[in-house]
Amino acid sequence: MDKDRLLQTQAEPLLDHFQKMMPLSNTEKQLITDLFKPRLYRKRQYVLQEGDTCNQCNFVVRGCLRMYKLDTAGNIHIIQFASENWWIMDIGSFHGRTPSELNIDALEDTMVLQISHENLLSLYLQAPKFDRIFRVLMENSYVALQKRLLQNISANAEEKYLSFIQTYPHLTNRLPQTQIASFLGITPEFLSRLRNRQAKPKS
Repeated sequence: MDKDRLLQTQAEPLLDHFQKMMPLSNTEKQLITDLFKPRLYRKRQYVLQEGDTCNQCNFVVRGCLRMYKLDTAGNIHIIQFASENWWIMDIGSFHGRTPSELNIDALEDTMVLQISHENLLSLYLQAPKFDRIFRVLMENSYVALQKRLLQNISANAEEKYLSFIQTYPHLTNRLPQTQIASFLGITPEFLSRLRNRQAKPKS
């Protein structure tokens, strides 16, 4: 397989993702193939570390990443998981070109397609359609973050767990219980009790 065909094959999941939002011309498909670069991260490898500027916008082809904040006591507070067909980056650091307060690492061996800030701006200029596409993606991300914030304020642990199942159904039995508990802000032991309660047949 020649290099161009290989790159097109690697970009196919992302092209399919975009085409579900808006049809793409052959020229636009080629731009995606040229500007998005494949990258493999091994399990536990950092994609972004606190203090560094987020230079890449990441689309997950396979595997799973997490974005989290480490507090002064060394506790991990998970903000987001990103598995197949999800996007992940520190939006504020990426667009503001400022040091990140967050970390992103791989929970599994993970293949991503990533585009740099410079290349994303170039994509907008060459194909304005992507300006609209990424605006929708950012709006969806903001809505999801706002929903998560409201849940943290008003929902109890069981409601948060049910929401997690709804949002990440493919990760419920794929991630270690400690990771899910960290995301929900509860202990693994309490999560185990929640799972057992949900598994019991309703009378």
